[in-house]
Amino acid sequence: MRMGTILASLLAMWTTCSGAAFAQGACPNPNALGVARTVEIDTTDAPGFGFEHYKVYDFLRLKEVVLTFDDGPQAVHTQAVLDALAAQCTKATFFSIGKMAAGMPEIIREVAAAGHTIGTHTWSHADLSKVRDEAESKAEIEKAVSAVTRAVGKPIAPFFRYPALKDTKETLAHLKSRNIAVFSTDIDSFDFAGRHLVPSVMKKLETKGKGIILMHDINPRTAKDLPQLLAELKDKGYKVVHLKPKTELKSLAEYDAMVEPLMKGMAAGNSRPLSSVVRTVDEPPQPTAAAKGPEVKK
Repeated sequence: MRMGTILASLLAMWTTCSGAAFAQGACPNPNALGVARTVEIDTTDAPGFGFEHYKVYDFLRLKEVVLTFDDGPQAVHTQAVLDALAAQCTKATFFSIGKMAAGMPEIIREVAAAGHTIGTHTWSHADLSKVRDEAESKAEIEKAVSAVTRAVGKPIAPFFRYPALKDTKETLAHLKSRNIAVFSTDIDSFDFAGRHLVPSVMKKLETKGKGIILMHDINPRTAKDLPQLLAELKDKGYKVVHLKPKTELKSLAEYDAMVEPLMKGMAAGNSRPLSSVVRTVDEPPQPTAAAKGPEVKK
């Protein structure tokens, strides 16, 4: 083979590899936790995941984890969670509450823009096992789908997690009719109780060896402890699995109409992020303590 042909082949290989790397988003941290593999979930007939409640689909290998966060978005703590995940170049699944997404669409759009998967967690965090009216239960599920979809600006994943992890026969039937997968958990961090994230999660992982980890991105303890947890997962040889749906979830017009007055004037599907609408072009420097002048002694 001629030298020119060899060089051309090497250049083609380099171009192909570089293009793939840029397409996937090169990680600036060579020691990051990253994502070991991405799995596609076929949500037909509403399969259940998480061995705390659903014991059919054991798709994780030993030392694999799925990172999940409930109850957001929330301005400060969700952003801190996103920063921690970005620093480790890893991905998670967020189960958003409809009301929260309607109130803070800019934040849930940041979650989507970062490449995380977004599912739902009811409209108002209602414990559906205590809701006796079937229409009300259905509305809790569907209004969340409509609001989160509207806030994100595009279809979301057909992934759902029950508040308090309590399902019902009627709501499971509805989720099945909509082909929405149900997620429980394997590792409950109990971060909502104020527990330190790292010892709570790592102790359970030592026993189970793998699992779907349940956390809350509205929790200040979680936001504070997550960088340490991700570092610990890396040090102990755990690998992150990212979940993606085979098909996207479409909201229903009836419930779109219900949430329409609550979406703060946001145009369906084409709202621009705040940073592209408003930006600071001039701001006087803020005075510092040293600039206040000498203290007058009395």
